Amino acid sequence: MEIQTIKRLEEEAIKKNSTDFTRLGFALFFMIGVLTFSFLSNGGIPNNMFLAIAALIGAYMAMNIGANDVANNVGPAVGSKAMTMTMAITIAAIFEASGALIAGGEVVKTIKKGIIDISAFGGNSDPFIWAMMAALLAAALWLNFATMMKAPVSTTHSIVGGVMGAGIAAAGFSIVSWSTMGKIAASWIISPVLGGLIAAAFLYAIKKSIIHKEDKVQAARIWVPVFVSIMSWAFVTYITLKGLKKIWPQVVDILNFLPLISIEVTKKPTFTTALIMGGITAVSIYFLVKTKLSSKIQTIENSKESVNILFTIPLIFAAALLSFAHGANDVANAIGPLAAINDAVVNGGISSKASIPLWVMGVGALGIALGLGLYGPKLIQTVGSEITELDQIRAFSIAMAASITVIIASQLGLPVSSTHIAIGGVFGVGFLREYMHKNSASDTIKDDKEIIKDEKILRSAYKSELTTLEKRENKSKEEYERIVELYKLIAAEGKLIKTTKKHIKKAKKVEYVKRDAVKKIIAAWLITVPAAAMLAGVLFYMIRGIML
Repeated sequence: MEIQTIKRLEEEAIKKNSTDFTRLGFALFFMIGVLTFSFLSNGGIPNNMFLAIAALIGAYMAMNIGANDVANNVGPAVGSKAMTMTMAITIAAIFEASGALIAGGEVVKTIKKGIIDISAFGGNSDPFIWAMMAALLAAALWLNFATMMKAPVSTTHSIVGGVMGAGIAAAGFSIVSWSTMGKIAASWIISPVLGGLIAAAFLYAIKKSIIHKEDKVQAARIWVPVFVSIMSWAFVTYITLKGLKKIWPQVVDILNFLPLISIEVTKKPTFTTALIMGGITAVSIYFLVKTKLSSKIQTIENSKESVNILFTIPLIFAAALLSFAHGANDVANAIGPLAAINDAVVNGGISSKASIPLWVMGVGALGIALGLGLYGPKLIQTVGSEITELDQIRAFSIAMAASITVIIASQLGLPVSSTHIAIGGVFGVGFLREYMHKNSASDTIKDDKEIIKDEKILRSAYKSELTTLEKRENKSKEEYERIVELYKLIAAEGKLIKTTKKHIKKAKKVEYVKRDAVKKIIAAWLITVPAAAMLAGVLFYMIRGIML
């Protein structure tokens, strides 16, 4: 029996090692392919080998984004079983790549949001290129480590820390815009708190309006179209603001061809325009869902599980749209240093802005898709099931929080992280479940305490009677029998009191959010910027030492 067990363990180990080597092989093949393409396509440019190495690091960074950051978009949907892991990876890969290539990064600030002052380099492109390469590699290594530790962290914060650390190593602390860093530090609190509050609010609203109703089917007929239309409004507004900036003039031209529609041509969509487009879509979706639901509602059972199923398709759309917006937004920012290096090498100078070439966007898009497919499942599982238990309604609430929080924050000028918002949403629904459980259990706990009080009085009476009987001399047979009975009654009362106390303790200690996971994730958030910064500083000195 033991030999068979050892043999089975050996087979599993061999199978796991084989899978790990296959993943590593695909990753290395992609990175070497990017290196070769960059070297051959820029053959006539001085420092083209340096650019090729930077492209390889950019490919490595993109794969780490796919392995870590994308999990936040599809993790809740997988955890709620609205999608299988394979379906989630396929949808996320397609929409992340589409967002990056179609709507991503027309022009980005290569020095992320003014974190460092490029004038401190004095127009010298060499230390600037070394700093950007150190920042890119540091961010990629930190994301890789975080993924190994199953900690979802912010890609944006990783690259921010990398740029800051490399900048300090290259030109001193004065190069850093500390006001910008202060805003980023504020997002560590703002993002998860806003995401958690909005997700909890939606979950509470759904529970009160549908789940806690006696006739759940009738309540679902009324409220599901409302919630889905709100989701449609939020996501269309979100996608318009965040995902269509690059192609907005072309979108306006297409819309203006339609009858009864006239939109002023602007460089990027305004908040009002985005709201109107979201509102029109929401009204259409409301009537569509209401019509579909009216024909389907007759076959639905009056249970929470049946109501949950109604949120499955909206949740799949939410995961796809979140992935598209993430591809359009965060990918360009994450590969900004590669675009900066490309611009500095090709043009021989430093620019505060640089357009991202198509091949660089391609590296980001393909790298994210590949990283997600090869190493994404680990973080998807963490986000979807290892923090708190999710169903479709809870996952829907998290998706709603992700879109609405970004809209609110962008209009208020608050810095937020999509990763922190999504994880904050997971925390929010978990802690709301704990709060509601403890509220519903409070009456039971109160009754249990009354039971303990009564049982203690009864046990005390039994003990008093027992003491009196035991002191008597020349006891009758009936008295001996009563003494035996009292011992049994006292033991039974003691057992009941002990059981009731355990019940109270258990009711008080119910935890729907795994505290160890919360501590690990928050710790990873807090050290992301300083860890990436210190790593980037060390790498900058290493690169400079090699080059000089």
